[in-house]
Amino acid sequence: MSRVAIVTGGTRGIGAAISMALKEAGYTVAANYGGNDEAAEKFQQDTGIAVYKWDVGSFDACSAGLSKVEDDLGAIDVVVNNAGITRDGMLHKMTSEMWEDVIRIDLSSMFNMTRPLIDGMRERGYGRIINISSINGQKGQMGQSNYSAAKAGIIGFTKALAQETARKGITVNCIAPGYINTDMVAAVPEKVLESIIAGIPVNRLGRAEEIAHCVLFLADDKAGFITGSTIAANGGQYLA
Repeated sequence: MSRVAIVTGGTRGIGAAISMALKEAGYTVAANYGGNDEAAEKFQQDTGIAVYKWDVGSFDACSAGLSKVEDDLGAIDVVVNNAGITRDGMLHKMTSEMWEDVIRIDLSSMFNMTRPLIDGMRERGYGRIINISSINGQKGQMGQSNYSAAKAGIIGFTKALAQETARKGITVNCIAPGYINTDMVAAVPEKVLESIIAGIPVNRLGRAEEIAHCVLFLADDKAGFITGSTIAANGGQYLA
């Protein structure tokens, strides 16, 4: 019987690539999404991957959604916490709503998605928790104090939980992507994008599939000796 994986923000961009890679590798995959019903429906039709809608910023919604996934597909072995949003602005212009929205979706979702599953993983003696941070959580980014704080918090969460669960057969790791060729990055003005690429030693944007390969590596049964780690996948742009 194949292992069950849940990917948040799993129907578009990096999340979609992760969901598809896991399915191709033999996992039974559930893709969570938060709002774009049209994109989620098309993703499900194109891939055959089951989609589930809930707000990862709500603990109650996560508990109910994860319970539904387990009822449908079986106990969840792999959690990929990928969902995230941006609400950019210089701090002196940032509203409390811009701050709170990003912290809720990007950081609090780590707890909301992991807490309902951790007891079951501990009882079964197995689990793979993979959290998607960002290069900007490692180095900071002007105009993204909320996003950088949330993504840095993910790294701290990963390290702490890894220590708590290591003896229970559960690994907790983090991936910090650099600039990846997704719709969000493609929307950046051309001159700005050119300057970004000029600062990447490999001289290109990353591909969503390359982040998905990192997830596959960490999710594998053979990766049991790797926990509390952060993989920087940024083309050499920032060497932590």
